[in-house]
Amino acid sequence: MFSHYLLAFLVSMLPIMELRVAIPIAMGLDLPYFPALFVCVCGNMLPVPFVFYFARKILKWGSDKKYIGGVCRFFLEKGEKAGAVLHTRSGKYGFFFALLLFVGIPIPGTGAWTGTLAASFLNADFRSTVLAVCLGVILAGLIMAAASTGVFSMIGQYFY
Repeated sequence: MFSHYLLAFLVSMLPIMELRVAIPIAMGLDLPYFPALFVCVCGNMLPVPFVFYFARKILKWGSDKKYIGGVCRFFLEKGEKAGAVLHTRSGKYGFFFALLLFVGIPIPGTGAWTGTLAASFLNADFRSTVLAVCLGVILAGLIMAAASTGVFSMIGQYFY
């Protein structure tokens, strides 16, 4: 049982995969709903301070290196684009809610890694970034857990 939680925890830490993969894995392994959600959210939040403080510096350093330059430039461009999207969306509701929704809606290209990297590109406040990302990760976890347990299909049965 511990190995199942560890697998969900480790998968939730990976960029791009995050909760979109970790929650369905946890549900597929028949882990209890709330403990699995808690473990996956904790795993997804663990890299956030490191991404905020170090990822931008490491990517800039590696962008002109021979073997890793392409990957570093890809993630730099992705962070800059996400920062531009957050900046344009934050006009009416503010940066906090834009970041929360950017992280909280589990679609490809969004998540804690990208949102935190974008916030670091925009020189956002660390505390508000971590709070917005944490609430967004919880929202994404709830959405993915509901999708993984079939809640959306049950709701859909009432409309058809």
